Amino acid sequence: MSIFIQVVLPVILIFAVGYLIQKVKKVDIRPISTIAIYVMTPCLVFKTFYETELNNQYVYMVVFSFVLMFILIALCKVYTHIRKIDMSTENALILSTAFMNTGNYGTPIILFAYGEAGFEYAISAMVLQSILMNFFGVYYAVKGKAGIRIALRAVAKMPATYAALLALLLNATNLTVPSNLFGTIDLISDAAIPMVMVILGMQLAMIKWGNFDWMNITFSVMLRMFISPAIAWILVQFMPIDPLLGKVLIVSAAMPSAATIVMYAVQFQAQPKLVSSVTLITTLISIPTVTILIILLG
Repeated sequence: MSIFIQVVLPVILIFAVGYLIQKVKKVDIRPISTIAIYVMTPCLVFKTFYETELNNQYVYMVVFSFVLMFILIALCKVYTHIRKIDMSTENALILSTAFMNTGNYGTPIILFAYGEAGFEYAISAMVLQSILMNFFGVYYAVKGKAGIRIALRAVAKMPATYAALLALLLNATNLTVPSNLFGTIDLISDAAIPMVMVILGMQLAMIKWGNFDWMNITFSVMLRMFISPAIAWILVQFMPIDPLLGKVLIVSAAMPSAATIVMYAVQFQAQPKLVSSVTLITTLISIPTVTILIILLG
């Protein structure tokens, strides 16, 4: 119970703020999500890669993230092939299972669970996941309705990837950003995580119970909440990584569906009801599952 009170409950309370605001004020989420995607997230990505001292542990983190994502995508494709599901639904299932909520859920959870040392890894994992979502997430969000060419064009318009590349270039060449400019970036980036946490709460408040596609939702929930952390645990056993990083990666893999993916589904009209439904249910289920996982990992 102490793990729940100290680690999970503070995060749930922030979601509750967004939920209550949406229930009372009926706010239009789309312009807010646009600001989060195109302004706040790129600033957070830039700041993290600009300040981080990269080493071999981050190489393993990159390998882990790509391998896990491709395994989850492959499992979705096998499932949709067996059930003869259309491409639009397949893309929605990929969106809701291959991308976990490492940012507005996982990062604060890891901070409360493992302190500042774990938080540094969590921020880097979040940024990496953000880049994957900005590329593959946008690709699958747009692909189902607009085709591959337009999907790739939409990917090219996402600023977070360019922010990461610029930050890595400055980091590698030891070039510095003027303090006044970096102060602006720093200020905006500090607002990114709480903002998307509130947005998730608002999005959850808009989901109406009933007429759920329970077959696909059940598959997505099982893959995201149980199979994903199991795969993560197996991958960690075969990688020479720091034990704390291993715990961070496993806990991150056990997070519910990403809130950013919900924003993409809304932004590009990629079956937002299905994606939002999976996000809602995985978020509710994560309250006991993440608590138990942290206890098991120690």
